[in-house]
Amino acid sequence: MEIGKVIVEKVRGKATVTKCFSKYPLKFIIPRKVGSSKTDAVWIYTITYGGGIVSGDSITCDITIGDGCTAVLATQASTKVYKAVGSKNSEQVLEARIGSNAFLAVIPDPVTCFSTAKYSQKQVFKVMSDSSLLLVDWVTSGRHERGEKWDFDLYRSTNHIFHNGDEPLFLDTVFLEQGTCAGIAEHMQDYQVIAMVILLGPKLKHVQNQIQEDVKKIMSQSLHMPTIGSRQYTIRHNDQRLTKPSFLASCSVFGPKQRFLQGI
Repeated sequence: MEIGKVIVEKVRGKATVTKCFSKYPLKFIIPRKVGSSKTDAVWIYTITYGGGIVSGDSITCDITIGDGCTAVLATQASTKVYKAVGSKNSEQVLEARIGSNAFLAVIPDPVTCFSTAKYSQKQVFKVMSDSSLLLVDWVTSGRHERGEKWDFDLYRSTNHIFHNGDEPLFLDTVFLEQGTCAGIAEHMQDYQVIAMVILLGPKLKHVQNQIQEDVKKIMSQSLHMPTIGSRQYTIRHNDQRLTKPSFLASCSVFGPKQRFLQGI
């Protein structure tokens, strides 16, 4: 069942929301002015009544970005997923169509799952050969101030990108579930966030190579073996001087040359 729908089209040469519909528990906020007046972009904020997603909620959202339009899909705070009631899961589904020479930036705050929460989300993007997409998809370990770290029962995030309707371009799923032998926290160790950033299309080409080089440089420095003079140490696993980096990052390219994925 469709809970929300937004259509952005060119009206008198300017990107404009021509249709906006939502119902409980979803609401859209579309401010008239965001940023410079010279910027032709529509900002769309999604919020949920009650400040989060309740066990059993199912939210489906449909967004269309017309040819030549630019839109930003964001949130006002982290997406909180409350504790599961029994076996009930919470879910969100987003389907977005990005027209020719159009640009959609999906830059939400992170998902934060409470203890025992069960949550899944699926985001499907349908693009043209000259569409551009910036996607940030990330989840935190939970409510640190309450001592909850990777304490939820289930988290699944699926992202699919299709080219010209039905040609698969990118298919990815992050799946975290508490196991009988080892929990999520044990696998994640001291890391508190999982994030993925996708930069796709000609409007982002100028930053793709730079980000790739920056990530390579940062990780090279983080994983560099300590040296004395010109000699490099051989460090054993039990040597206290061998410390793991504060974060891990990698980059990879997918599809045609103008498409780029940065995974963090």
